[in-house]
Order: sequence, then structure tokens, then C-alpha cells
Amino acid sequence: MLEAPPRERLPRHVGIIMDGNGRWARARGLPREDGHDRGADSVRTVVRAARKVGIEALTLFAFSSQNWDRPPEEVFHLMELLRRYLVQERAEILDNGIRLVTVGEAERLPPLVRDPLGELMAASAHNRDMILCLALSYGGREMLTKAVREMCRAVAAGRLDPESVEVATVETYLESARLLPPLDLLIRTSGEHRISNFFLWETAYAELYFTDKQWPEFDRDDLMAALADFARRERRFGMTGDQVRTQATTGDVAGGSAPSDLD
Repeated sequence: MLEAPPRERLPRHVGIIMDGNGRWARARGLPREDGHDRGADSVRTVVRAARKVGIEALTLFAFSSQNWDRPPEEVFHLMELLRRYLVQERAEILDNGIRLVTVGEAERLPPLVRDPLGELMAASAHNRDMILCLALSYGGREMLTKAVREMCRAVAAGRLDPESVEVATVETYLESARLLPPLDLLIRTSGEHRISNFFLWETAYAELYFTDKQWPEFDRDDLMAALADFARRERRFGMTGDQVRTQATTGDVAGGSAPSDLD
């Protein structure tokens, strides 16, 4: 069993694009729904492991804005699977100090999901051991569009001066920035090397980790391997490697954003 890196080398916030459920099922001659069911087991494994090693926030890309275009029977199965997860994992989430939050257009979710989701979010609101964020009916472009729309309304109402808008201003209009620490590590399973409209703003300085493992096969050791890979990387945030190493020896921490991360 792989060990986790030292806590000081861990990412604060990990995001996961959980890809490959359908392909896992198809390779075994099973219905796609069986792949989603098996993927739910991986969710439980990864959430438990992330909390145990000390990850501050974990975001799971559970259902995209574009997933609504899938066959209705598959969408229904995914909604029912999500409802079942919220009901079955309620006690473990509450007993382990996990705060449940969500990003995306939750109002589009059917009541069978929206009701237990809202109840569990309220019940776990004061938990502090880890944040579990479910990206539901989520799209990065859609969230940026929503933020721009709200900013335009603020300008029209005289609450916002366009000349005062900076990076930090935009972030105040993003759900993710209000709920979560900056994204440090983005993991994608199934061998695909793209972001697929997930956390477009938030990935600006995140480390990207791709694995060929299908999501139903992704286990604790796979998470530890991703965390170990992250711990070996030098995060420069636009500075030179020498600057980062100097900061490390003086106890300063590199942070913020810069025009380029190139050395």
C-alpha cells in the first residue's frame, strides 16, 4: 500500500474528472449503468482516503452541463445513483466532519436529488475536517458566463466600476472561489488528456495529472500515486526555479498568479 506524501507537500484542493465508467462497462460486456454503479464505489474509496491523509478540499466532477444531452434513461440512472449516494453516505459524511457543498446549476437537478442534497449540505455546514464539493450540472464556460452576467448587472446598477475590475474581483463572482481554496491538483482518469469544460478559471495554476486507469478501477493507491507526483513537482507561479528554492529556504511560500509559468 502506497504511503501519502508528508502533509506539508499535499495539495490543499484536489479536483477529479471521473472519466471512464462507460468504457469500463463496455470492455466487460456490461451496461453503462453498471459502470456508473462501480464508479460510485470508487467515489467512496477516494473520499475516505482524501480525508484520512488530510486533503482540505476535494471536488468531484459528477455531472456536467453537457451530460443532460445523454439518453434520458442514463440521465435518470445517474440522478438515482446520486440520490442513493447522498442517502447512504449521509451518516459517514456527518460523522467524519465533512462539509458537503456543490458548484453548478443545482436548480436544474430533479427534486429526488435536490432535496437530499440541500438537506445534507445544511446538516454538514459546520463541519471542518474536509470539504467535499460535488460539481453538478456544472460547466466552466457556463459558470464564467454566469459570473460575467452578474458583473454586468452590478455595473448597470452602479455597484461596480468597470475600471476597478481585477482578477480578485472576478473571483468574488465565482461560486468556487467563495466555497473552496485555490485548486492545486486536477486528476483525470481514463487516459483522456483534456479538461472538458471543468474549472476553466480555477485550473490556471493547477498541476494536471492524467492516468490511464478507468474511474471504476481508481483506488486509494492511485490517489496516493497522484499525490506523490504532485509532491515532486516544483510550483513556480511565474517565478524562476531559483526564486522558488530561495523562498523555500527562507520559509516564504510561492503564491498568487503571474503571466507565465515558463522557466
